[in-house]
Amino acid sequence: MATQNRIKKFLNWREASKPHITLNDELYVLLSPFRLPLILTVLTMLFGTFGYILIDNMSLLDALYQTGITFTTVGFGEIAPISDLGRLFTICLIIFGFLVFSAAIGIIVDVLNRGELQKIMKERTMLYNIARLKQHFVICYHNEFTIQVTKHLRESHLPFVVIDPRENIEELAVKYNYPYFVKAEPHTEEAILKSHLSSAKGIITLADNIADNIATIASVRLYEKEIQRRRPFLIISNAPTVTDEEKLLKLGADKVVTPTNIMAQRINAMAIRPDMENLLQEFLYRQDTPLDMEEARITKTSWLTLKKIKDATFREIANVTIIGLWHKDGQFIPMPKGDTTITAGSRLLLIGPSEGIKKAKKIIRKTIKPEEM
Repeated sequence: MATQNRIKKFLNWREASKPHITLNDELYVLLSPFRLPLILTVLTMLFGTFGYILIDNMSLLDALYQTGITFTTVGFGEIAPISDLGRLFTICLIIFGFLVFSAAIGIIVDVLNRGELQKIMKERTMLYNIARLKQHFVICYHNEFTIQVTKHLRESHLPFVVIDPRENIEELAVKYNYPYFVKAEPHTEEAILKSHLSSAKGIITLADNIADNIATIASVRLYEKEIQRRRPFLIISNAPTVTDEEKLLKLGADKVVTPTNIMAQRINAMAIRPDMENLLQEFLYRQDTPLDMEEARITKTSWLTLKKIKDATFREIANVTIIGLWHKDGQFIPMPKGDTTITAGSRLLLIGPSEGIKKAKKIIRKTIKPEEM
């Protein structure tokens, strides 16, 4: 077993992830009505086979074949001469087979008409597809915010799962292109398990009611402690007022978006520096822009720890510029000078093309100074 695990690790072999909730019990309950017709079919085949063997001395294969064509009433006739007693036995077998067949069809039609089986099968397929996701976002509640957020996530090729308790969530998912969705209350254990939150990057809760956001944030943080997750979930929420924003931050949200604050900031930026606002709109807020701005965290093992800004020559290698430095204590240094020391736990604010920023982050994660530096 240990050798097998080593081989799988060497080959980077990953077994298919299974959902935390498979709906197998619900599926077995819906399939249980089929047990009676199946048992009766097997018993009829056994009864007919042994009957032909005893009455007309047929071989096992001939008796099984004769029972099969008689039970299904295909009308192939007798494969061997049958006695009068055998013909009476055949008539009884045909009648009993017709009754079993009619009962089976009635049960199948009844189960399919109720629609529960198709619903469970479709949801089960959805749960298995969600279980394959890695580093996805779980988005709670469908509303106008969700429509816009998911639109940008699709454009950025970031996977996501939408959770909403309303009955027509499937219709909404088709209308607004939600590839994965779960019908449940977001703060419940069912929603957390079905959305496979354990492998998600974070959760975005966008409820119209702040109480729903509070319940979701509390549930996610409790689940985080329960599974002893090494890296905390990134929790983003919305709040109608500044007071509500403070509450959500204290409860455990990492980022809280307040529409009134954002609107005020954008209006002030337009009024005070209209040209700068136009520049940000053109280069940072558009999806097809070649320019991007991201943070890069400096870990203890990074080769840049305790080095100078001038040692990080990202401009020449990746066409990326360091425009800011956040120290671990929260102090921000805009446009840091070349002799500024980079400490462990600090964050670099990088600006440049997306591919260049990816390359710069890869270089930062290295423990030994790369040759190209």
